[in-house]
Amino acid sequence: MPAYLDHAATTPMYQEAIEAMMTQLGTVGNASSLHTSGRSARRVVEESRETIAQAIACRPSEIVFTSGGTESDNLALKGTFWSRRDADPRRIRLLVSAIEHHAVLDCVDFLVAHDGAKVTWLDCDDAGFVAPATVRAAIEQDPESVALVSVMWANNEVGTVQDVAGITALAHKFGVPVHSDAVQALGHLPLDIAASDTDLVSVTAHKTGGPVGVGALVVKRDAQLVPLTHGGGQERQLRSGTLDAAAIRGFAVAVQTAVAELDTEAARLTGLRDDLIAGAMGLGFDIRPGGSWTPGDHEHRLPGNAHLLVPGCEGDSLLYLLDAAGIECSTGSACQAGVPQPSHVLLAMGLSEAQARGALRLTLGRTSTRDDVDAFLQALPAAVERARRASGGA
Repeated sequence: MPAYLDHAATTPMYQEAIEAMMTQLGTVGNASSLHTSGRSARRVVEESRETIAQAIACRPSEIVFTSGGTESDNLALKGTFWSRRDADPRRIRLLVSAIEHHAVLDCVDFLVAHDGAKVTWLDCDDAGFVAPATVRAAIEQDPESVALVSVMWANNEVGTVQDVAGITALAHKFGVPVHSDAVQALGHLPLDIAASDTDLVSVTAHKTGGPVGVGALVVKRDAQLVPLTHGGGQERQLRSGTLDAAAIRGFAVAVQTAVAELDTEAARLTGLRDDLIAGAMGLGFDIRPGGSWTPGDHEHRLPGNAHLLVPGCEGDSLLYLLDAAGIECSTGSACQAGVPQPSHVLLAMGLSEAQARGALRLTLGRTSTRDDVDAFLQALPAAVERARRASGGA
């Protein structure tokens, strides 16, 4: 079996979630139907909604089920932009961090190209942190023009955890709503959405031990959105379509299980992450971590994120060489894998294109073990040496 170190792309399902989902798949019933089977499916959906809400500290009525993080991000950004602009034509500016996932970035590009939106990119520091002061300065340029602020909860490449609550409190002083992509945070960091007061939060199941194809957008009661889809008016009229009761049930069981294990797993994964980073740095190849890294810290960096910068190498070459040695990892966002261009996240953090090209993202999860770390550290020297020869490096 290969050493799987790409849990940020997707992570294995909990057995409990598989069993719950399979049980539900064996029953019939549309959650919008009024007969007995329909009401039974509706009960599963609403109980799952309550389970997820309790795990992330929000109201059940605030959870809008979607197909995953990408749809949730699109509904948050497009829906809010259209609603806010319709209410006041001056509100056409989006304030978005430069290190967002492409589900946010490409959505912004669409709104700029097709709907007259303007974007102010929020800079980060060399560790990937977006300072609340940066958000304040961007809003103060013209507060009446701002439709939405969007800053991700935890970065999918370098694992940096943002001060979402601080950014939200600041934006609310100007009457501006805030969206946060928390896809990487759910099940790995404590998510207290009520305490953060964030207006819109995107989450998904498959990064948390649930099935692919289901997620949610947490929408505060007073948030105003224009829906992306129209039909039966499900999910508060915001997301029409027949609800996937089986996937939603699997989602809820995974979230409940992950949150129950969170403290123990965070400590365990932080130890493995630190050993991986320290071990790689000690191999003599001038390897250093990308982002903010303090041994033992899982508040400012995701516990399982071990991003590495390997000088003199192409990340894609390293990936294929490691894959041949039985190590599965990534060079960055899985959605961009295979695209021959440096990471926009690393460029935004101030790295050169050459530095950004030599990046590896190794992410640990529930099934990760010390053997996985050891296997990676054993395979890395040969991979680096071959990748450097291939690129003409030392």
